[in-house]
This record gives sequence, structure tokens and C-alpha cells, in this order.
Amino acid sequence: MHMADALLSPAVAGTMYGASAVAAVAATVKLRQRPEAVKVAEVGVMGAFVFAAQMVNFAVPGTGSSGHICGGVLLSAILGPATAFLTLAGVLLVQCLFFADGGILALGANVWNMGFYGCMVGGGIVWPLMVRNGFSRGRIYAASIVANIVALQLGALTVSLQTLASGVTELPFSAFLLAMQPIHLAIGLAEGVITASVLAFVAGARREMLYGAVGETSRLSRKAMLLVASAAALLTAGFLSLAASSSPDGLEWSIGRVAGTAELERSGAIHSAAGKAAESAAIFPDYNFPGSESSFGGGAAGVAGTVAVFFFCAAGLLAVKFGRKRSR
Repeated sequence: MHMADALLSPAVAGTMYGASAVAAVAATVKLRQRPEAVKVAEVGVMGAFVFAAQMVNFAVPGTGSSGHICGGVLLSAILGPATAFLTLAGVLLVQCLFFADGGILALGANVWNMGFYGCMVGGGIVWPLMVRNGFSRGRIYAASIVANIVALQLGALTVSLQTLASGVTELPFSAFLLAMQPIHLAIGLAEGVITASVLAFVAGARREMLYGAVGETSRLSRKAMLLVASAAALLTAGFLSLAASSSPDGLEWSIGRVAGTAELERSGAIHSAAGKAAESAAIFPDYNFPGSESSFGGGAAGVAGTVAVFFFCAAGLLAVKFGRKRSR
């Protein structure tokens, strides 16, 4: 659901930057009140895992579309909503700047549409309510599916509203909404099953890694779990991503159905400057070496991005902890 700059006017883009910034500040304040809740290694590893998982687009049968996980509910179930939001914002920032995935103008909207709804609503409200009586396998699956569907439906609705407010005449609100909601319902269901599978494994291997679980016995040590998650992230980015569906994702598919093309353009000095900045910053445009379409390049770019996200997210959350100590 990464929006491109052409879908937003500068005013709407600026508004969404402001909304996401307020949410980020609120999350930072909350974490600085409880710095012991920030587990830096888990932040880096889970951020890297979500980055890698987002590279694997899965086909939505019978539609010609594809989807990928957003990861907000998954991150919240392990890191807690506030830490998850900041972590996913870091993932989206790296994707935007170094991989040209989502526009620079649209970054604030993407953080809100995927991060706020996934981490704060799906992962911060729906998930904890549904597992408050324990982390049984059935509750994990039900909570993951419902939380992801809620988050994706809210995100799809907000994207439609943002294009309406931006005056994208190629995307009439009613038609665009009728395309966006059903396809993201299917994607949300799939993400829910994927999220539940990961969390069910975590619950069986090291239950206290789940946010809110205390006094649980574990089959794997913390170090072993982090190594397993790190290996899974690298294998997913380097190899599994090569089998990703080439079909347009839910947003692109919806735009194509309504506008007849997924490549919308918008003129103006601000959009032009943002486009040039994105071209200059992108190290691995479209998750490959510039000008390359080789599988090796795609795998190498994925691994490099996974490592970069690990250090970027870990360093950012480490700064939150040290910032609290200095203020004391």
C-alpha cells in the first residue's frame, strides 16, 4: 500500500507528515517513560524481518493482483504498539530513500496508513483485546486475522480519502473505494494468516517474546530466537523474495482498474523536486542495482536492505533509551 507522490497534493502530503510526526512524538514520549521496554536487539531484528517480508508479494487468486504484509500487527504483538510504530516508520523511511518504494512526499501518508493503523489500532487495540485471556493458538489466529483486516480496511479507506482530498480526478472516490476495499480485505486476510503463523511459532518457542506475556517457559533462549529471526529475514530477502509475484499490488491494481493505468503523473515544482530527490537518494531502485534486472542483484539488494534496516532501527531506538538517561 505504498503510495506514490502523484496521488497526493502538497497540502495533503504535508498534513499527513504532521499527523505521523505527532504519532511518532507521542510514541517516543511513551517509550521514554519506560525505557526498559525498549529491547534494542528485538527492534533491529524484527524491523529487518518485516522489511524482508514486505519484499515477498503473494498473488491474490482470481484477481490478477498481489499483496504483501504491512507488518504493523506483527511488530506490535512482539514489541508493543509504540515501539512497533517507530520501528515500522524506520522501515518505511529506508524503503523510501534507498529503494524508491513509496514517494518522498507520500512518506508521511504511508507511515500513517500502514504504521498507525497497523501498530496503534490493529496491534494496539484489536490484538490485545482478543488475546487478553491468553495466547492460545486459536486466539492468536483469530486476533491476527481480525486485527490485520481492520488495519488494512482503515488504510484502504484513508488512501481513498487522501486521493479525494488531493483532487486526483482520474480516481473518482466511489469507484476507487469500491476497488480498494475488497482487494485489501483479501490481502488483510492473507496477512492475518501469515502474522498468526509467525506469532504461533513464537508462542511455542519463546512465549515471553510476545508483548504482555510474563512468567512463561521457553524452548528457545532469547539469543537463539533472535538468531532464528535474523536467519529468516536474510533468507527471505536474499532468496524467497526472488519468487515474489510480479502482479501489481492492491493499490496499483485498484488504480489500474479505475484509471486505466497505474502510472499517474502530477506536475508542479514540489513534485518535480521530490522526484529528483528520490532518484538521487535511491541506491537500489526497485530493489535491484541501478539498470539491472538480475536475480543476483535483487537478492543482494534485499540482503543489503535487511542489514541496513537492522542497524537503522536499532540505532534509532537506542537513541530513545539514551535520550531518556540524559534527560534524567
